[in-house]
Amino acid sequence: MERSRSIFGNKIAEKDYRKACRQKEKFIKKYGDDSARNYYFKAVENPVLAPLGVKTLVLTDKPGLKLPENAVIVGNIRMGYGHYRISMAIASAAHALGYEPYWLDLNSYPESTATKIISGQNDLYSLGSRISQRSKLFNKFVWEPINYEGFRKLTYNAGDQKNAELMAALLKNLPKDVPYVATHAWPAQAAIHAGFTHVVNAIPDNWPMALHLSEGSIHTVQTPSAFLGYKMLRGMDKKRQLKPMPKGTVFDVGHYIDHEFVENIEADCAARMKRMQDGAPRRYLLSIGGAGAQQKLFEDIIRHLLPQVRAGKATLLINTGDHFEVWNAIVSHIPELGALAETHFDDYEAAKAFIEKDEGLKGVQAFCHKDIFAAVYVTNLLMRACDVLLTKPSELSFYPVPKIMIHRVGGHEMWGAIRAAEVGDGTYECEKTEEVLAMLDEITNGDEILPALCRSILRAKNAGIYNGAYEAVKLAVGK
Repeated sequence: MERSRSIFGNKIAEKDYRKACRQKEKFIKKYGDDSARNYYFKAVENPVLAPLGVKTLVLTDKPGLKLPENAVIVGNIRMGYGHYRISMAIASAAHALGYEPYWLDLNSYPESTATKIISGQNDLYSLGSRISQRSKLFNKFVWEPINYEGFRKLTYNAGDQKNAELMAALLKNLPKDVPYVATHAWPAQAAIHAGFTHVVNAIPDNWPMALHLSEGSIHTVQTPSAFLGYKMLRGMDKKRQLKPMPKGTVFDVGHYIDHEFVENIEADCAARMKRMQDGAPRRYLLSIGGAGAQQKLFEDIIRHLLPQVRAGKATLLINTGDHFEVWNAIVSHIPELGALAETHFDDYEAAKAFIEKDEGLKGVQAFCHKDIFAAVYVTNLLMRACDVLLTKPSELSFYPVPKIMIHRVGGHEMWGAIRAAEVGDGTYECEKTEEVLAMLDEITNGDEILPALCRSILRAKNAGIYNGAYEAVKLAVGK
């Protein structure tokens, strides 16, 4: 039976199937149908991710791409920063295990129907994120329900499966037996539609949603609760108890973390403890997402920390990714920030050397890069060098760095904060600005919370909680 008519043995109602078909036809009218077109790729060096052995697949006019026997394709989409960061973790783990990772971003080929669809959906999601932070009514009655329950429905996956048929053309000339790890359901679904045989669908969120299903793939999740929720397709149909996912289709592998993080956890935590004992300023990292959804909250945090920066009690590290307009907007609202900040813009190698040297991480240090790989990976470098990361409970919830969890953007994200709080490597979700500022003050002036977070990180490493990227790769290559 066609996948969008039945998902893991659960029949989709005819009216829902017809709705999915109509949506696909709307996309064809809007974006075109390139299913008859042949796309060919070549592999090029990726300057930022070269240490991870990553090569990027870019389009070319001629066939002839030869992938080595130890190749692993990392299928992803640039949609915010999260899926790129998880992809980097997968690529890093693959490289550490002796494989050659190839980067395939379905949102980076503008002439393709796949990219047109993904870019259009990304624009809508970013707009919704921004509105949700400005309108409490929109957030309560539209955005939170969509993210928490709308994406959870099995019928939503039926629609996605039909739409993903339009993305398969990009992949049809790639070798179908190459191990393939996707960090979003769309590249996983596209690969299945294209005939790939070794697909791992690395699910990012801790709240089970049918949005993330890709029947035909091996599904991996990062937590025991997500395993149970996906295994039983929990709440994905309010009117009936669904059949569970079959045996061997979903695995709890642990958090998707880069090899460089995992192997240096002890050293990084020891450095944090030494800085605290030496009375050094607390290093706070603000990683501000591309949608700019929480800009006002970040501005409030910066205003609160600047007096502590001047007093030598805090260091402020700010990465606005590839969004210079976000940095400029913040500075226009907080002019004194611009006067204090040392900027590291559009020179990745210099920024990398500066961070790794470590000695200059004082005062206010700001980072921004047009290159998306540099924009994302700078946060990875800064996470290892910082004492505390301030982040919404997105993909960063799972990283082995002490975290203050600020208010979520979308109901599904609350479960990232719950996971961080239970593992103990992050705080509970601080839903109000006052809670965030109080937590900052306690960490800056106290000596209990930071050591507790570090101890939890060490315990979690010993328990194998941060090994998810390795395990996802092993499942893809059949080990």
